[in-house]
Amino acid sequence: MRTGMAEQELEITVHENLSRIDAADWDACACPEASDGGRPADPFTTYRFLKALEDSGSVGAGTGWNPYYMQAHSDGQTIACAPLFLKSHSQGEYIFDHNWAHAYERAGGRYYPKLQIAVPFTPVTGRRFLTRPGFEAAGQAALVQGAVQLADNNGLSSLHVTFCTENEVEAGAAMGLMARRTQQYHWVNRGYDNFDDFLASLSSRKRKMIRKERRTAEAFGGKLKMVTGDAINARHWDAMWAFYQDTGTRKWGTPYLTRAFFDIAQGDLRDDILLVMAERDGVPVAGAMNLIGRDALYGRYWGCSEHHPCLHFELCYYQAMDFAMAHGLGTVEAGAQGEHKLARGYLPVPTHSLHWIADPGFSEAVDNYLGAERAAVEEDIEILTRYGPFRKTQMEDHE
Repeated sequence: MRTGMAEQELEITVHENLSRIDAADWDACACPEASDGGRPADPFTTYRFLKALEDSGSVGAGTGWNPYYMQAHSDGQTIACAPLFLKSHSQGEYIFDHNWAHAYERAGGRYYPKLQIAVPFTPVTGRRFLTRPGFEAAGQAALVQGAVQLADNNGLSSLHVTFCTENEVEAGAAMGLMARRTQQYHWVNRGYDNFDDFLASLSSRKRKMIRKERRTAEAFGGKLKMVTGDAINARHWDAMWAFYQDTGTRKWGTPYLTRAFFDIAQGDLRDDILLVMAERDGVPVAGAMNLIGRDALYGRYWGCSEHHPCLHFELCYYQAMDFAMAHGLGTVEAGAQGEHKLARGYLPVPTHSLHWIADPGFSEAVDNYLGAERAAVEEDIEILTRYGPFRKTQMEDHE
């Protein structure tokens, strides 16, 4: 596939296997900041993470997430790439379009399959048009034009780009894609020295509530441990798999990740991962899995074999905040949804996606809906922020 961009011609290739793309070429676009030996800003778009999904069978045949990785070349150099998938459903996306699918199919259309540029099962904002530094505009334009052309040439209903950045939304909208705004909850480290420093920024009532929750959680009868890198071993993964299975079965019906993903994570991803475990007599009874970025900690999975009051809040939220403060990370993103996070210092922030729909009439209807939804989300964020747990002067700083 060739596309003309400004004064240069770019070639776009599509691969059904990530092994067809050189890892160094992919990461030069996905995480150029890590070339200094540090962490990537977004661990989820790295070659090693996406390869783990593929090699473990978490994506691919039978999953409804069929890879079609895009790679843009200029003068023999990879200048951009994107994790593109052919989707036969809308599961594992977290910016959902089920209602669109139902409406389109009731009108006689065929919504699936569709194209999706995303990190599967991962409600984390990050770049989706992965470009080598210096090729941002040309790379984004090539990937958008290429993906739309691929959808159109194959008679697909739509293209979706989920959890992209605000800059990408602006660029995509300028190229004719429709912008959508949703929300989730993040904790921001405002230079806190420790957890007591954070608590001092809260109203008295919320401060007392959180202290009580932490005492309650710590009384479960065992010890809390943080493990990362080489400190993670097979015993931890066995426990996390069992926890993940239990939570996934209850929430989604079928867990998205396979057991093989956890085995690959031990070999290839353990330096990117923080496990927070609750153990009694050396046996894990609950755990939370996080990925570590350059300036953020990303909460992903939680589960338990025993129920203990407040242990979920402690492992998923408070321990994550402790780790972020101890390691100078600016943000904790604790996953999608959950207004209960608000009382614990996680405030609403906008999340973004881009959409292209082939049918002109249906596209117009969706565009009208998105305009009303954006206004409602903005109002919700403003109202919810004012209900946050911070003292009045602190709330003014958050606005």
